[in-house]
Amino acid sequence: MPLYRRVIHNCPKPDIWIATPRYRQALLVRYTNFRAESIRQRIKHGTIHFLESAVAPLDLRWKDYEMRKGFTRKPKADEPATQGKNYITPSGLQRLHDEHRFLLSRERPAVTEVVAWAASNGDRSENADYQYGKRRLRQIDGRIRFLRKRIEAAEVVDPETPRTGQAATRAFFGATVRYANAAGVERVVSIVGTDEVDLDRNHISWVSPLGRALLKSAAGDSVVLQAPGGTEYLDVLEVCYERISVEPFREPPGSESSSKGSSRRRHSN
Repeated sequence: MPLYRRVIHNCPKPDIWIATPRYRQALLVRYTNFRAESIRQRIKHGTIHFLESAVAPLDLRWKDYEMRKGFTRKPKADEPATQGKNYITPSGLQRLHDEHRFLLSRERPAVTEVVAWAASNGDRSENADYQYGKRRLRQIDGRIRFLRKRIEAAEVVDPETPRTGQAATRAFFGATVRYANAAGVERVVSIVGTDEVDLDRNHISWVSPLGRALLKSAAGDSVVLQAPGGTEYLDVLEVCYERISVEPFREPPGSESSSKGSSRRRHSN
């Protein structure tokens, strides 16, 4: 069945195909901003003009596919939480598990209870408790998905595992490195995963500029740090592997699952 290409005025990206008068009902819309009713009205009032007469025979199955494609919006898939493996220490993995368990078993049920209570109070359009609760639920669900992906991609590396050869003398993931800059100022850092970064404890990520500069270095080596503030030359003084203490997960203050949140709901009732 031949179809002729037509375009609509004031359409920023016209790509609309109208059937011949004999097959006027076979209408294919590929520009999603125009709906079938709008097209029918434009056909009725004569606002669709013939600008091209190029014939483009289309298979009926392709036509049906494009028709469905024009009126449906494909949901966006979740972005991957990590590219490749997620190297992490045992303490860091335990922290992810603790946060995931807290959100799934305590925080989310508590927020769901608040949302259900707020929804029972009447009009939801001006209900601040309901709107905030729904927004908080979306945030929790997003965090749960993120944590689940991080846990699934986790590659646990224990710094206390016995090492031999270069693996014991060179800096790899889990190493604690003592180095000095050009001014002679010494610093000790531990190379950990991206979920365990803690500058107060001198825990740096293995993908950070400093972490990449120190990787595979040994005591007595000189490395070059390409930092945003400029180039620095560092002297590696010592490389060792010891237990890295990661701060455990703690329940955030003001959470709905806390006793304060529960008392607030009791007073509201």
